[in-house]
Amino acid sequence: MPSDMQSRVDSMFRMDRTWAWGFVIVLWAVLLFVYFSVSGYIEDDTARIVLGIAGLLVGIFNTAAIGAMISHYAHDKNFIYELDIKHLDANR
Repeated sequence: MPSDMQSRVDSMFRMDRTWAWGFVIVLWAVLLFVYFSVSGYIEDDTARIVLGIAGLLVGIFNTAAIGAMISHYAHDKNFIYELDIKHLDANR
């Protein structure tokens, strides 16, 4: 594979990885914002705890899913991104 193609593949993978982890950060920020915004209206402590645990589980599972996706992309990045680059170049 030409070094130019490999540098383009690496660049696209870095950008996708950055966006994916950025999404995870925003997801956690939104979950925390919603929890603290809504918990003031909840009078029952049990419901507040259930809300917190549910939000925590959503965050953990989504973070794990994004981490797994990035790991799989890292293993198959040449196949995935070379095809994208070829199609982008063909459309030019």
